[in-house]
Amino acid sequence: MAIGDIIVGIDIGTSKVSLVVGKVNNFNQIEVICNTSHKCNGIKKCRIIDEDEITLAVSKVIEDAERETELKINSAYVAIPGKYVTIVQNSIVKEAKDKYSGISAKDVTSSIMQVKDVEIPENKILIDIVTDKFILEDGKEVSDPIGNLNSSFTVEAQVILADKEYTRQISNIFKKVGIEIDGFIPVTLAERNLMLDSNELTDNIMLLDIGAGNTEIGVFEQNGFVYTNTLPLGGDTITSDISLVLNIELEEAEKLKKQYGLALKSYIDNDNEIILNTYKGDSKTRAIKSSELIEVIEARIEEIFSLVNKDIMAQGIKQRINNVILTGQGITNISKSDVAGKVALNIPVKISTGRLISTVRPEYRTAYSLVRYVAAKPFAKTVSSSIDSNSQESIFKTIIERIKEFFYS
Repeated sequence: MAIGDIIVGIDIGTSKVSLVVGKVNNFNQIEVICNTSHKCNGIKKCRIIDEDEITLAVSKVIEDAERETELKINSAYVAIPGKYVTIVQNSIVKEAKDKYSGISAKDVTSSIMQVKDVEIPENKILIDIVTDKFILEDGKEVSDPIGNLNSSFTVEAQVILADKEYTRQISNIFKKVGIEIDGFIPVTLAERNLMLDSNELTDNIMLLDIGAGNTEIGVFEQNGFVYTNTLPLGGDTITSDISLVLNIELEEAEKLKKQYGLALKSYIDNDNEIILNTYKGDSKTRAIKSSELIEVIEARIEEIFSLVNKDIMAQGIKQRINNVILTGQGITNISKSDVAGKVALNIPVKISTGRLISTVRPEYRTAYSLVRYVAAKPFAKTVSSSIDSNSQESIFKTIIERIKEFFYS
């Protein structure tokens, strides 16, 4: 990262659009200079259902950020759900240009650009290259081969592809606001370094981000990004279930979920009585036991974990996962959700304890993760968002150029 770089990250969720502006300070750390969000219901079950509403929300957060920072924002990095992401594993052997001088920075950047040469389906677009490991000719694995006196090395990487139609839709939305897209970053790939602690970063981990409307799945094998997907269920689904089963308003259902949030009925200490104030039956109010409420929550959480289990089993990767890290506003405020996850998945589950999590408000964590991911991209030469130009290039050309700039500028 370069001192002074300003990076803008935008997360378009199912309930809101969030934006974070970060600056690389003199200590090579991310200094947040602005964060803002705006309600948005333009995405439902991973699909864009209202472009105008998303456009309005993006316009609003940009406007708020520009007013707060006194900067003109012309571009941003955008989170993309795992549902629209395909990961292609690839590796190449690269000869050092001058074997007597050792492996140079140019050798490494050239290898990264070569490893992206995979067959890309017509309906996909290249959005990122993630280096997994470098293996020297003597078999030694290193994170940075520059300077090693070897005549060749192997680079193993993940080539990240995205659904072309989804990126086109998002591109059109941002174009209406006058904002270029610097790049698309998969949600769990961005969140990995924020949500995992140092030991988990070198383990085989599944990161589960259960948000308001979606559950993001990200599977990592040490440094490798193995799999990602999105399931259209989250905290709002639990709220809807409570509202439907108890026949009450959504607002009261959400309040009860937060107040009595428990994932397993067997952990109830006191099965006290709850008065339903917005009951829609013949009587104005109704009294239930808290166990009735917990049963509804437990059933939906069990289903979410069961669907995750089915998904990773279908991919043939479940047996390689050692631990599951749980995060997201839709689940972490529900007590014993980690225990429920362990029961359903038969894999150890824990709530995320990444050391930086507590420093970032939950609604901004994905957008902040984008900024951190981009700033820490290895071998990148320039990552700053544009705050002083307004190019009219197409999104597809722009993304390819940004990837080239990462490694060649």
